[in-house]
Amino acid sequence: MNTHHRTVAVVGAYGHTAAFVVAELRRRGLTPLLVGRDAARLDAAAKGRPGTVRVVSLDDPSSLDRALTGADAVINCAGPFAVTMLPVIDAALRAGIPYLDVAAEQAAILEAFRLRHRRAREAGVVVLPAMAFYGGLGDLLAGAAIGDWPDADEITVAIALDSWWPTEGTRRTARSNAGRKLAFTGGRLTAPEDPPRSYSWRFPEPVGVQRVVELSTADQVTISRHLRVPEIRVCINEAPLRDLSDPATPPPTAVDSHGRSAQTFVVDVVARRAGAGRRATASGRDIYAVSAPLVVEAATRIMDGRVDRTGVAAAGELFDAADFLRALDPAHLTFGAPDQADQPV
Repeated sequence: MNTHHRTVAVVGAYGHTAAFVVAELRRRGLTPLLVGRDAARLDAAAKGRPGTVRVVSLDDPSSLDRALTGADAVINCAGPFAVTMLPVIDAALRAGIPYLDVAAEQAAILEAFRLRHRRAREAGVVVLPAMAFYGGLGDLLAGAAIGDWPDADEITVAIALDSWWPTEGTRRTARSNAGRKLAFTGGRLTAPEDPPRSYSWRFPEPVGVQRVVELSTADQVTISRHLRVPEIRVCINEAPLRDLSDPATPPPTAVDSHGRSAQTFVVDVVARRAGAGRRATASGRDIYAVSAPLVVEAATRIMDGRVDRTGVAAAGELFDAADFLRALDPAHLTFGAPDQADQPV
């Protein structure tokens, strides 16, 4: 099917991350259908494009059904996902179209796998949660790092942000996730250490050595779904956590024509097996903005029929990790592919 005739519904279309998703859909020749609860904010986000706005009530299934009429896929950007994910998945299943989201909430993602996998398989629909900076990117990098190994002893996803200007949605999610965090150790999801472990991590230059703290993210859930590894660690440098915990930290401010903030990131993923190590890295600008090319590339591949499974899945189950990451525009994300040989890391 020609991409110019495809329509993708974006739920929560006037949110911060959603604005990047809508812009990326338009850049790639897809038609975004803007879905949300606030008609005035939807009209503002539509920027004078008539017929592309649908007002919806998320607790009314028939309203959701009407909102997805004519859509070829749906991308959910409306948090908190603990509230929105299952209703929008159900609407996608009724419509028979792929569902994707940018969730970072471990509990909501686990619920999707546990409660909707069978129904999605029976409906022949792909459901892809957490296709964003947290979850999707780390999962793909883990797959690229592990390469042709059948398993690994451990995987570490090390994140370095030079700063973190959180959106209000991020702050709401942090509040709603209090007490619901998980680690992955001993081959299972379990309560994390309290206080979390802290240690030094050598990121690729120019970032270099940073003090990091272990963190609970969507990555522990997505990676553990399909890679055979008993230990999955996620850590982040300390500076952005101070920004996130400070109520005076402002929201992100656009500094370029794409609406991105000045924030930079590096995600450094290391897989270890029998004393050998492999590394895959990605870097770029603005963790909210980069979620858009990730989720839109995934939606495009699913609509193109370039996946061989249905049901609820992690990114690494659906796509060849290195191929997916190399396909992204370097203006969005730079991918450091691992060598085939085992590396000292």
